Amino acid sequence: MKDRMKKITVSGDTGKSRRDFCKSSALLAGGFMMTQLPVQASAFVEGSDKLKLALIGCGGRGTGAANQALNADENVQLVAMADAFRDRLDGSLSNLESKFGKSKKIKVKESGKFVGFDGYKQAIDMADVVILTTPPGFRPIHFEYAINAGKHVFMEKPVATDAPGIRRVLEAAKLAKEKKLNVVVGLQRHYQTSYREIAKKIKEGAIGEIVSGQVYWNSDGVWVRERQPGQTEMEYQMRNWYYFNWLCGDHINEQHIHNIDVANWFIGDYPVSAQGMGGRQVRNGKDHGEIFDHHFVEFTYPSGAVIASQCRHQPGTMSRVQEVFQGTKGSVKTDSGNRGTIKDYSGGTIYNHRGRNDPNPYQVEHDELFASIRSGGVISNAEYGAKSTMTAILGRMATYSGQVITWDEAINSKLSIMPETYAWDANPPVMPDENGHYAIPVPGKTKVI
Repeated sequence: MKDRMKKITVSGDTGKSRRDFCKSSALLAGGFMMTQLPVQASAFVEGSDKLKLALIGCGGRGTGAANQALNADENVQLVAMADAFRDRLDGSLSNLESKFGKSKKIKVKESGKFVGFDGYKQAIDMADVVILTTPPGFRPIHFEYAINAGKHVFMEKPVATDAPGIRRVLEAAKLAKEKKLNVVVGLQRHYQTSYREIAKKIKEGAIGEIVSGQVYWNSDGVWVRERQPGQTEMEYQMRNWYYFNWLCGDHINEQHIHNIDVANWFIGDYPVSAQGMGGRQVRNGKDHGEIFDHHFVEFTYPSGAVIASQCRHQPGTMSRVQEVFQGTKGSVKTDSGNRGTIKDYSGGTIYNHRGRNDPNPYQVEHDELFASIRSGGVISNAEYGAKSTMTAILGRMATYSGQVITWDEAINSKLSIMPETYAWDANPPVMPDENGHYAIPVPGKTKVI
Protein backbone atom coordinates (compact mmCIF):
# COMPACT_ATOMS: atom_id res chain seq x y z
CA MET A 1 0.00 0.00 0.00
CA LYS A 2 2.85 2.39 0.82
CA ASP A 3 4.25 2.11 -2.70
CA ARG A 4 0.87 2.89 -4.26
CA MET A 5 0.34 5.88 -1.98
CA LYS A 6 3.64 7.39 -3.11
CA LYS A 7 2.31 7.54 -6.65
CA ILE A 8 -0.62 9.80 -5.76
CA THR A 9 -0.06 13.42 -6.81
CA VAL A 10 -2.17 16.56 -6.64
CA SER A 11 -3.63 17.44 -10.01
CA GLY A 12 -6.08 20.04 -11.22
CA ASP A 13 -6.48 18.23 -14.54
CA THR A 14 -10.10 17.76 -15.56
CA GLY A 15 -9.37 15.70 -18.70
CA LYS A 16 -10.88 12.40 -19.71
CA SER A 17 -8.51 10.02 -17.92
CA ARG A 18 -10.03 8.90 -14.66
CA ARG A 19 -6.65 7.88 -13.30
CA ASP A 20 -5.04 11.25 -14.09
CA PHE A 21 -8.16 13.06 -12.95
CA CYS A 22 -8.45 11.38 -9.58
CA LYS A 23 -5.01 11.30 -8.02
CA SER A 24 -4.39 13.53 -5.02
CA SER A 25 -1.51 13.42 -2.54
CA ALA A 26 -2.87 15.75 0.11
CA LEU A 27 -5.50 13.26 1.26
CA LEU A 28 -3.38 11.15 3.57
CA ALA A 29 -1.52 14.08 5.08
CA GLY A 30 -4.52 15.34 7.02
CA GLY A 31 -6.47 16.84 4.15
CA PHE A 32 -4.57 20.00 3.26
CA MET A 33 -1.50 21.27 1.44
CA MET A 34 0.80 23.99 2.75
CA THR A 35 3.04 26.16 0.58
CA GLN A 36 4.72 29.48 1.19
CA LEU A 37 3.79 32.70 -0.54
CA PRO A 38 6.37 35.17 -1.78
CA VAL A 39 6.65 38.03 0.70
CA GLN A 40 5.24 40.55 -1.76
CA ALA A 41 2.19 38.33 -2.36
CA SER A 42 1.42 37.78 1.31
CA ALA A 43 -1.49 39.61 2.88
CA PHE A 44 -2.43 39.89 6.54
CA VAL A 45 0.61 37.86 7.60
CA GLU A 46 1.54 40.09 10.51
CA GLY A 47 -1.77 39.47 12.28
CA SER A 48 -2.45 43.14 12.90
CA ASP A 49 -4.51 43.80 9.77
CA LYS A 50 -8.24 43.35 9.99
CA LEU A 51 -9.67 40.46 8.02
CA LYS A 52 -13.13 41.32 6.74
CA LEU A 53 -15.56 38.39 6.68
CA ALA A 54 -18.70 37.80 4.58
CA LEU A 55 -21.30 35.12 5.30
CA ILE A 56 -23.16 33.78 2.24
CA GLY A 57 -26.03 31.58 3.43
CA CYS A 58 -27.38 32.45 6.87
CA GLY A 59 -28.96 29.20 8.06
CA GLY A 60 -27.90 27.21 11.09
CA ARG A 61 -24.69 25.86 9.55
CA GLY A 62 -23.73 29.28 8.22
CA THR A 63 -24.33 30.92 11.59
CA GLY A 64 -22.24 28.24 13.27
CA ALA A 65 -19.42 28.65 10.76
CA ALA A 66 -19.45 32.42 11.21
CA ASN A 67 -19.26 31.98 14.97
CA GLN A 68 -16.25 29.67 14.57
CA ALA A 69 -14.54 32.06 12.16
CA LEU A 70 -15.00 34.99 14.54
CA ASN A 71 -13.49 32.90 17.34
CA ALA A 72 -10.56 31.78 15.18
CA ASP A 73 -8.81 35.14 14.85
CA GLU A 74 -8.59 38.13 17.15
CA ASN A 75 -8.76 40.65 14.34
CA VAL A 76 -11.56 39.43 12.11
CA GLN A 77 -14.79 41.33 11.55
CA LEU A 78 -18.07 40.21 10.02
CA VAL A 79 -18.94 43.02 7.61
CA ALA A 80 -21.42 41.51 5.13
CA MET A 81 -24.17 38.90 5.01
CA ALA A 82 -26.22 37.52 2.11
CA ASP A 83 -29.17 35.15 1.98
CA ALA A 84 -32.12 34.48 -0.29
CA PHE A 85 -34.44 35.35 2.62
CA ARG A 86 -34.32 38.41 4.86
CA ASP A 87 -35.70 36.56 7.88
CA ARG A 88 -32.82 34.08 7.72
CA LEU A 89 -30.28 36.88 7.54
CA ASP A 90 -31.84 38.79 10.43
CA GLY A 91 -32.10 35.67 12.57
CA SER A 92 -28.47 34.79 11.96
CA LEU A 93 -27.25 38.29 12.77
CA SER A 94 -29.30 38.35 15.96
CA ASN A 95 -27.81 35.01 16.98
CA LEU A 96 -24.26 36.22 16.38
CA GLU A 97 -24.87 39.51 18.17
CA SER A 98 -26.15 37.57 21.18
CA LYS A 99 -22.80 35.77 21.32
CA PHE A 100 -20.45 38.64 20.55
CA GLY A 101 -22.52 41.72 21.32
CA LYS A 102 -22.37 44.73 19.04
CA SER A 103 -18.60 44.64 19.37
CA LYS A 104 -15.70 45.17 17.01
CA LYS A 105 -16.32 41.62 15.75
CA ILE A 106 -19.79 42.36 14.33
CA LYS A 107 -19.80 45.29 11.91
CA VAL A 108 -22.74 44.48 9.64
CA LYS A 109 -24.50 47.71 8.69
CA GLU A 110 -27.70 47.85 6.68
CA SER A 111 -25.52 48.52 3.63
CA GLY A 112 -23.83 45.19 4.27
CA LYS A 113 -27.02 43.11 4.17
CA PHE A 114 -27.95 41.57 0.82
CA VAL A 115 -31.10 39.60 0.06
CA GLY A 116 -31.99 37.61 -3.06
CA PHE A 117 -30.27 35.40 -5.59
CA ASP A 118 -27.52 37.87 -6.55
CA GLY A 119 -26.71 39.32 -3.13
CA TYR A 120 -23.67 37.07 -2.77
CA LYS A 121 -21.74 39.21 -5.24
CA GLN A 122 -21.95 42.42 -3.24
CA ALA A 123 -21.23 40.62 0.04
CA ILE A 124 -18.17 38.85 -1.37
CA ASP A 125 -16.89 42.12 -2.84
CA MET A 126 -16.79 43.63 0.66
CA ALA A 127 -14.70 40.89 2.26
CA ASP A 128 -11.26 39.30 2.44
CA VAL A 129 -12.57 35.90 3.59
CA VAL A 130 -15.94 34.41 2.63
CA ILE A 131 -18.04 31.64 4.15
CA LEU A 132 -20.19 29.76 1.61
CA THR A 133 -22.99 27.90 3.37
CA THR A 134 -26.04 28.14 1.13
CA PRO A 135 -27.71 24.95 -0.11
CA PRO A 136 -25.01 23.15 -2.11
CA GLY A 137 -26.54 23.65 -5.55
CA PHE A 138 -25.34 27.25 -5.42
CA ARG A 139 -21.80 26.41 -4.33
CA PRO A 140 -20.17 26.30 -7.79
CA ILE A 141 -21.27 29.79 -8.83
CA HIS A 142 -20.49 31.29 -5.42
CA PHE A 143 -17.07 29.62 -5.21
CA GLU A 144 -16.19 30.64 -8.76
CA TYR A 145 -17.11 34.26 -8.05
CA ALA A 146 -15.15 34.33 -4.79
CA ILE A 147 -11.99 32.91 -6.36
CA ASN A 148 -12.21 35.22 -9.37
CA ALA A 149 -12.46 38.08 -6.87
CA GLY A 150 -9.34 36.89 -5.04
CA LYS A 151 -10.96 35.87 -1.74
CA HIS A 152 -9.98 33.19 0.77
CA VAL A 153 -12.84 30.72 1.22
CA PHE A 154 -14.45 28.40 3.70
CA MET A 155 -17.17 26.40 1.92
CA GLU A 156 -19.38 23.72 3.30
CA LYS A 157 -19.73 20.32 1.74
CA PRO A 158 -20.98 19.11 -0.65
CA VAL A 159 -19.66 21.53 -3.25
CA ALA A 160 -22.12 20.78 -6.08
CA THR A 161 -25.13 18.67 -7.00
CA ASP A 162 -24.26 17.60 -10.56
CA ALA A 163 -21.24 16.87 -12.74
CA PRO A 164 -21.20 20.23 -14.57
CA GLY A 165 -21.07 21.90 -11.15
CA ILE A 166 -18.16 19.67 -10.11
CA ARG A 167 -16.20 20.60 -13.23
CA ARG A 168 -16.83 24.25 -12.48
CA VAL A 169 -15.52 23.88 -8.92
CA LEU A 170 -12.41 22.05 -10.14
CA GLU A 171 -11.61 24.83 -12.59
CA ALA A 172 -11.98 27.41 -9.84
CA ALA A 173 -9.83 25.24 -7.58
CA LYS A 174 -7.01 25.40 -10.14
CA LEU A 175 -7.30 29.18 -10.20
CA ALA A 176 -7.29 29.33 -6.38
CA LYS A 177 -3.94 27.50 -6.37
CA GLU A 178 -2.53 29.85 -8.98
CA LYS A 179 -3.63 32.84 -6.89
CA LYS A 180 -2.36 31.15 -3.70
CA LEU A 181 -5.74 31.49 -2.00
CA ASN A 182 -6.70 29.40 1.02
CA VAL A 183 -9.73 27.13 0.56
CA VAL A 184 -11.09 24.98 3.38
CA VAL A 185 -14.00 22.58 2.74
CA GLY A 186 -16.27 21.52 5.59
CA LEU A 187 -15.44 17.82 5.46
CA GLN A 188 -14.38 18.27 9.04
CA ARG A 189 -13.15 14.73 9.63
CA HIS A 190 -9.97 15.89 7.88
CA TYR A 191 -9.55 18.28 10.83
CA GLN A 192 -10.46 15.76 13.52
CA THR A 193 -7.59 14.32 15.57
CA SER A 194 -8.88 10.73 15.62
CA TYR A 195 -9.23 10.56 11.83
CA ARG A 196 -5.88 12.25 11.25
CA GLU A 197 -4.14 9.77 13.52
CA ILE A 198 -5.84 6.77 11.91
CA ALA A 199 -5.02 8.09 8.42
CA LYS A 200 -1.39 8.41 9.46
CA LYS A 201 -1.31 4.82 10.73
CA ILE A 202 -2.90 3.54 7.52
CA LYS A 203 -0.34 5.40 5.43
CA GLU A 204 2.40 3.78 7.51
CA GLY A 205 0.99 0.36 6.60
CA ALA A 206 -0.69 -0.60 9.89
CA ILE A 207 -3.44 -2.64 8.17
CA GLY A 208 -1.72 -3.32 4.86
CA GLU A 209 -3.74 -2.72 1.71
CA ILE A 210 -7.42 -1.84 2.20
CA VAL A 211 -9.43 -4.49 0.34
CA SER A 212 -12.97 -3.74 1.55
CA GLY A 213 -14.98 -1.50 3.80
CA GLN A 214 -18.41 -0.40 4.97
CA VAL A 215 -19.46 3.21 5.49
CA TYR A 216 -22.74 4.26 7.10
CA TRP A 217 -25.01 7.22 7.72
CA ASN A 218 -28.24 5.63 8.90
CA SER A 219 -30.53 7.91 10.91
CA ASP A 220 -34.11 9.07 11.39
CA GLY A 221 -33.84 11.89 8.86
CA VAL A 222 -34.12 15.67 8.92
CA TRP A 223 -36.62 18.51 9.11
CA VAL A 224 -39.61 19.17 6.85
CA ARG A 225 -40.89 22.69 6.15
CA GLU A 226 -44.50 22.72 5.05
CA ARG A 227 -45.73 24.72 2.10
CA GLN A 228 -47.10 28.10 3.13
CA PRO A 229 -49.97 30.04 1.52
CA GLY A 230 -48.81 32.42 -1.19
CA GLN A 231 -45.42 30.79 -1.78
CA THR A 232 -44.24 30.47 -5.34
CA GLU A 233 -42.88 27.05 -6.27
CA MET A 234 -39.36 28.48 -6.30
CA GLU A 235 -39.72 29.85 -2.78
CA TYR A 236 -41.23 26.60 -1.50
CA GLN A 237 -38.36 24.55 -2.87
CA MET A 238 -35.77 27.02 -1.56
CA ARG A 239 -37.32 26.84 1.93
CA ASN A 240 -37.56 23.03 1.74
CA TRP A 241 -34.26 22.65 -0.07
CA TYR A 242 -33.21 19.28 1.39
CA TYR A 243 -35.79 17.42 -0.70
CA PHE A 244 -34.85 18.69 -4.17
CA ASN A 245 -31.82 17.46 -6.06
CA TRP A 246 -30.86 20.71 -7.73
CA LEU A 247 -30.45 22.23 -4.26
CA CYS A 248 -29.32 19.27 -2.15
CA GLY A 249 -28.27 16.37 -4.35
CA ASP A 250 -30.13 13.84 -2.14
CA HIS A 251 -28.95 12.82 1.33
CA ILE A 252 -26.28 10.51 -0.09
CA ASN A 253 -24.63 13.72 -1.28
CA GLU A 254 -25.57 16.23 1.41
CA GLN A 255 -24.92 14.03 4.45
CA HIS A 256 -23.39 10.65 3.61
CA ILE A 257 -20.59 12.40 1.72
CA HIS A 258 -18.70 12.53 5.05
CA ASN A 259 -18.37 8.74 5.25
CA ILE A 260 -17.75 8.30 1.52
CA ASP A 261 -15.01 10.93 1.75
CA VAL A 262 -13.30 8.95 4.54
CA ALA A 263 -13.21 5.89 2.25
CA ASN A 264 -11.56 7.93 -0.50
CA TRP A 265 -9.11 9.48 1.97
CA PHE A 266 -8.03 6.24 3.63
CA ILE A 267 -7.78 4.32 0.34
CA GLY A 268 -6.03 7.25 -1.30
CA ASP A 269 -8.00 7.03 -4.52
CA TYR A 270 -11.43 7.44 -6.10
CA PRO A 271 -13.81 4.77 -7.47
CA VAL A 272 -13.72 3.53 -11.04
CA SER A 273 -17.41 2.59 -10.90
CA ALA A 274 -20.50 2.22 -8.73
CA GLN A 275 -23.66 0.16 -8.70
CA GLY A 276 -26.46 0.11 -6.16
CA MET A 277 -30.11 0.34 -5.25
CA GLY A 278 -32.41 2.66 -3.36
CA GLY A 279 -35.90 4.07 -3.13
CA ARG A 280 -38.66 5.63 -0.99
CA GLN A 281 -40.55 3.46 1.46
CA VAL A 282 -41.19 5.67 4.48
CA ARG A 283 -40.49 9.25 3.49
CA ASN A 284 -42.73 9.44 0.43
CA GLY A 285 -45.21 12.29 0.94
CA LYS A 286 -45.86 15.46 -1.05
CA ASP A 287 -43.60 17.38 1.31
CA HIS A 288 -40.65 15.04 0.65
CA GLY A 289 -39.88 16.31 -2.82
CA GLU A 290 -38.07 13.90 -5.14
CA ILE A 291 -35.29 12.29 -3.08
CA PHE A 292 -34.95 8.70 -1.85
CA ASP A 293 -35.05 7.70 1.82
CA HIS A 294 -32.43 4.94 1.43
CA HIS A 295 -29.41 4.15 -0.75
CA PHE A 296 -27.04 1.19 -0.89
CA VAL A 297 -24.01 1.48 -3.17
CA GLU A 298 -20.95 -0.63 -3.94
CA PHE A 299 -18.01 1.56 -4.98
CA THR A 300 -15.18 -0.28 -6.76
CA TYR A 301 -11.69 1.25 -6.61
CA PRO A 302 -8.71 0.81 -8.99
CA SER A 303 -7.03 -1.63 -6.60
CA GLY A 304 -10.11 -3.86 -6.64
CA ALA A 305 -11.23 -2.75 -3.18
CA VAL A 306 -15.01 -2.55 -2.78
CA ILE A 307 -16.65 -0.16 -0.33
CA ALA A 308 -20.26 -0.87 0.66
CA SER A 309 -22.08 2.40 1.35
CA GLN A 310 -25.33 2.67 3.32
CA CYS A 311 -27.43 5.74 4.08
CA ARG A 312 -31.00 5.76 5.32
CA HIS A 313 -33.57 8.26 6.62
CA GLN A 314 -36.20 6.07 8.24
CA PRO A 315 -37.45 6.66 11.81
CA GLY A 316 -37.40 3.65 14.12
CA THR A 317 -34.56 1.89 12.31
CA MET A 318 -30.97 1.23 13.38
CA SER A 319 -28.91 4.41 13.65
CA ARG A 320 -25.26 4.14 12.66
CA VAL A 321 -22.77 6.78 11.52
CA GLN A 322 -19.41 5.05 11.15
CA GLU A 323 -16.67 3.79 8.86
CA VAL A 324 -15.13 0.28 8.92
CA PHE A 325 -12.30 -1.00 6.71
CA GLN A 326 -10.58 -4.34 6.24
CA GLY A 327 -6.97 -4.49 5.09
CA THR A 328 -4.58 -7.32 4.31
CA LYS A 329 -3.08 -7.11 7.82
CA GLY A 330 -5.86 -5.74 10.01
CA SER A 331 -9.02 -3.65 10.31
CA VAL A 332 -10.04 -0.10 11.20
CA LYS A 333 -13.15 1.36 12.81
CA THR A 334 -13.76 5.12 13.02
CA ASP A 335 -16.65 7.40 13.94
CA SER A 336 -17.33 11.08 14.56
CA GLY A 337 -17.19 10.67 18.35
CA ASN A 338 -13.38 11.08 18.50
CA ARG A 339 -12.91 7.31 18.48
CA GLY A 340 -10.74 5.17 16.23
CA THR A 341 -9.45 1.61 16.57
CA ILE A 342 -7.01 -0.51 14.57
CA LYS A 343 -6.88 -4.25 15.21
CA ASP A 344 -4.98 -7.18 13.76
CA TYR A 345 -6.74 -10.38 12.77
CA SER A 346 -5.77 -12.20 15.93
CA GLY A 347 -7.89 -9.72 17.88
CA GLY A 348 -4.98 -7.65 19.16
CA THR A 349 -5.30 -3.87 19.35
CA ILE A 350 -2.69 -2.04 17.27
CA TYR A 351 -3.99 1.46 18.02
CA ASN A 352 -6.86 2.84 20.07
CA HIS A 353 -7.84 6.52 20.01
CA ARG A 354 -10.25 7.83 22.64
CA GLY A 355 -9.96 11.58 22.29
CA ARG A 356 -12.27 12.86 25.00
CA ASN A 357 -10.36 16.14 25.09
CA ASP A 358 -9.68 16.46 21.38
CA PRO A 359 -10.45 19.88 19.91
CA ASN A 360 -13.73 20.47 18.07
CA PRO A 361 -12.96 19.82 14.37
CA TYR A 362 -15.51 22.43 13.29
CA GLN A 363 -13.45 25.02 15.15
CA VAL A 364 -10.11 23.57 14.00
CA GLU A 365 -11.15 24.11 10.36
CA HIS A 366 -11.35 27.83 10.95
CA ASP A 367 -8.39 28.02 13.30
CA GLU A 368 -6.17 26.50 10.62
CA LEU A 369 -7.70 28.57 7.83
CA PHE A 370 -7.01 31.88 9.55
CA ALA A 371 -3.61 30.76 10.82
CA SER A 372 -2.66 29.88 7.25
CA ILE A 373 -3.83 33.25 5.95
CA ARG A 374 -1.81 35.02 8.64
CA SER A 375 1.33 32.94 8.06
CA GLY A 376 1.30 33.22 4.28
CA GLY A 377 0.54 29.54 3.78
CA VAL A 378 -2.01 27.95 1.49
CA ILE A 379 -4.59 25.28 2.34
CA SER A 380 -6.09 23.64 -0.74
CA ASN A 381 -9.12 21.47 0.05
CA ALA A 382 -11.25 22.26 -2.99
CA GLU A 383 -10.00 19.45 -5.22
CA TYR A 384 -10.63 16.56 -2.84
CA GLY A 385 -13.86 18.25 -1.72
CA ALA A 386 -15.05 18.26 -5.33
CA LYS A 387 -13.96 14.68 -6.02
CA SER A 388 -15.59 13.30 -2.87
CA THR A 389 -18.74 15.20 -3.83
CA MET A 390 -18.48 13.61 -7.27
CA THR A 391 -18.19 10.19 -5.62
CA ALA A 392 -21.48 10.78 -3.80
CA ILE A 393 -23.12 11.98 -7.03
CA LEU A 394 -21.80 8.84 -8.75
CA GLY A 395 -23.53 6.80 -6.04
CA ARG A 396 -26.79 8.68 -6.61
CA MET A 397 -26.53 8.05 -10.34
CA ALA A 398 -26.14 4.34 -9.65
CA THR A 399 -29.13 4.08 -7.31
CA TYR A 400 -31.41 6.24 -9.45
CA SER A 401 -30.63 4.33 -12.65
CA GLY A 402 -30.04 0.79 -11.37
CA GLN A 403 -27.06 0.64 -13.74
CA VAL A 404 -23.31 0.28 -13.30
CA ILE A 405 -21.97 3.82 -13.76
CA THR A 406 -18.29 4.47 -14.36
CA TRP A 407 -16.42 7.45 -12.96
CA ASP A 408 -15.61 8.67 -16.48
CA GLU A 409 -19.25 8.51 -17.53
CA ALA A 410 -20.32 10.37 -14.41
CA ILE A 411 -17.73 13.16 -14.34
CA ASN A 412 -18.12 13.86 -18.07
CA SER A 413 -21.93 13.92 -17.94
CA LYS A 414 -23.46 16.99 -19.58
CA LEU A 415 -26.70 16.58 -17.63
CA SER A 416 -27.32 19.74 -15.61
CA ILE A 417 -30.04 19.70 -12.96
CA MET A 418 -29.80 23.43 -12.18
CA PRO A 419 -32.40 26.09 -13.14
CA GLU A 420 -31.94 28.18 -16.27
CA THR A 421 -33.23 31.25 -14.40
CA TYR A 422 -32.92 32.25 -10.74
CA ALA A 423 -36.01 34.29 -9.87
CA TRP A 424 -38.89 33.93 -7.43
CA ASP A 425 -41.42 33.67 -10.25
CA ALA A 426 -39.35 31.24 -12.33
CA ASN A 427 -40.08 27.53 -12.44
CA PRO A 428 -37.51 25.28 -10.73
CA PRO A 429 -36.15 22.29 -12.71
CA VAL A 430 -38.79 19.96 -11.19
CA MET A 431 -42.44 20.87 -10.77
CA PRO A 432 -45.30 19.07 -8.95
CA ASP A 433 -48.10 17.41 -10.85
CA GLU A 434 -51.76 18.36 -10.46
CA ASN A 435 -51.92 16.40 -7.21
CA GLY A 436 -48.84 18.03 -5.71
CA HIS A 437 -46.49 15.07 -6.20
CA TYR A 438 -43.04 15.21 -7.80
CA ALA A 439 -41.65 12.69 -10.28
CA ILE A 440 -39.49 10.16 -8.43
CA PRO A 441 -36.46 8.44 -10.02
CA VAL A 442 -37.29 4.91 -11.18
CA PRO A 443 -34.39 2.42 -11.45
CA GLY A 444 -34.29 0.88 -14.92
CA LYS A 445 -36.00 3.92 -16.46
CA THR A 446 -34.34 7.07 -15.11
CA LYS A 447 -31.51 8.42 -17.26
CA VAL A 448 -28.62 9.94 -15.34
CA ILE A 449 -25.97 10.50 -18.03
